[in-house]
Amino acid sequence: MRRLLVLAAALSLGGAMATDIRIYPSFTEVREPVSAAGTTLTVALPQEAWAGVIGGSLDLEGLAFNSALQKLDPNWLSTLEGKTVYLRREDGKTEPVTLVRARDLLVRDASGRYFTARYEQLQFDVVPPTNPLSPSQTLVFNLKAPGSGVLSYLTRSVTWAPRYTLKASDAGAQLSALADIRNGTDLPYDIKTTELYAGDVTVQGRPEMEDMGAGRVMTTAAPVMAAPAPRIQNGGDLRGLYRYTLSTPFTLPASSVVSLPFLTPKLSTFERYVGLNTYFGTEPQEGTLNRFYRFKADDRLPAGPITVREDGRIVGQTNIGEARKGAEVEFSLGNDPDVAYTRTVQRTAQVKDAKGNVTRTTYKVTYAFESSKTRQVRAEITERVGGRRIIIDTAAPVQNQGVATLKVDVPAGGKVSRSFTVVIDNS
Repeated sequence: MRRLLVLAAALSLGGAMATDIRIYPSFTEVREPVSAAGTTLTVALPQEAWAGVIGGSLDLEGLAFNSALQKLDPNWLSTLEGKTVYLRREDGKTEPVTLVRARDLLVRDASGRYFTARYEQLQFDVVPPTNPLSPSQTLVFNLKAPGSGVLSYLTRSVTWAPRYTLKASDAGAQLSALADIRNGTDLPYDIKTTELYAGDVTVQGRPEMEDMGAGRVMTTAAPVMAAPAPRIQNGGDLRGLYRYTLSTPFTLPASSVVSLPFLTPKLSTFERYVGLNTYFGTEPQEGTLNRFYRFKADDRLPAGPITVREDGRIVGQTNIGEARKGAEVEFSLGNDPDVAYTRTVQRTAQVKDAKGNVTRTTYKVTYAFESSKTRQVRAEITERVGGRRIIIDTAAPVQNQGVATLKVDVPAGGKVSRSFTVVIDNS
């Protein structure tokens, strides 16, 4: 059997894994070129990488094989069992000892006495790998013929997500986005080609082992690389997904978040308003309205968190859903105590059948607004009305559910009221 250069080879030399990756919102496809001069291909995957691998996702492309064996290999320290290592005592002196058992670091000194040591006390004649106590997963493929191919697998340890910043002022608004690429493993990646995908992609597998990156505190940093940071370029759509590519290779450090400039779409429309989304009822109510923002962008927007700044100050954060190019994006940032409303409902007409059952009722709904702001503000009310047949103001009748809307400009420090009629016909 010929043992080939394995995926972990760069790590054992203190370097990073060189690979191609396709990053989705909740997982990543890792693609590593492999080749075999004979009919056996052996690939070792570090346990740190294996921890997040999705079960059943390993695949070998371009090389037909008769069988594949996956096994857990012992850690590096196990290869030194029966050999001499060096023990540093608490008094600072060092003595040679024999490593008897790597599992619990059992050693034997020159007098023949056995005792356990701590790993920090041991010294070696050779450079240990990055994680000397971690085992590795070995894959052995029985090939039909020699050749070259690509080993691929899916992992939940590397993901990406956009995050937006909306900067607004009296002069208008600007929207920008960063792409956060997260590496939840203890392994760095030297990435040759990178593709980012936005959209809804579901995978059914579960991680082979508990994700060692879960709960780890990430640190956000600029890309650690000698070359200029890569640019994210639009790669077009792919069967309902949207693809982005990185212009150059880059390094994704271990346990890190690399943030890159992503989108700077132009806004064709931008509005601020206060509003209320509710359901029709006959009981009076009062309260304050919520702060809303609405815009349309000239680019497709993947789903992600958005931070809103007004005149440089943060006024709120929320999440926006995926939006197509030119679609309206609308969200609320919470309560606005400066604009209060009072809602009253008056029944103005009622029709009954011969048995006395109510078949048609007409209501007048009135909203009274009061603002303590120093400038005029737009208020928008949306009420959803249920019934067999609904008529709102002079609109055409609709079935099951109608939508009543009010749009009114509330003057600075002033009051204003508006009404609409609702006819519910259950005949």
